[in-house]
Amino acid sequence: MDVTPLIKKGQQIIQSYADGGFKVSGTRYEGGIIVTSPATFVWNVSALDAEALQAQDFECFEEFQGQIDILILGTGAQHVFLAPALLKFVKSLNINAEAMDTGAACRTYNVLMTEGRRVAAALLPVLGG
Repeated sequence: MDVTPLIKKGQQIIQSYADGGFKVSGTRYEGGIIVTSPATFVWNVSALDAEALQAQDFECFEEFQGQIDILILGTGAQHVFLAPALLKFVKSLNINAEAMDTGAACRTYNVLMTEGRRVAAALLPVLGG
């Protein structure tokens, strides 16, 4: 399905992920990123391993409080369940978090964004392939 006609001018669409980075709306990013409808940011995480993420890695989402309802977490090549304390912290910001492998997270973000949902994606790159 071609979602291009559904995207309003200025919205961020994830075009691809590979080689430790992402292409979002024509711009290449290396490492972890946060994608929202209006903007994409570098996600300065303590590690590119989802199992090593810590609460400090999620403090940046405080600035999105009230702006997003759903946070899609891309955990790399494999789905990783995040620690309950991390999910509880995100929930304390009134944001529901769902973790999945990065490929699924990219596709899910794109669909939810084109539906007009208040969504963000926090994506760890797929490394080594």
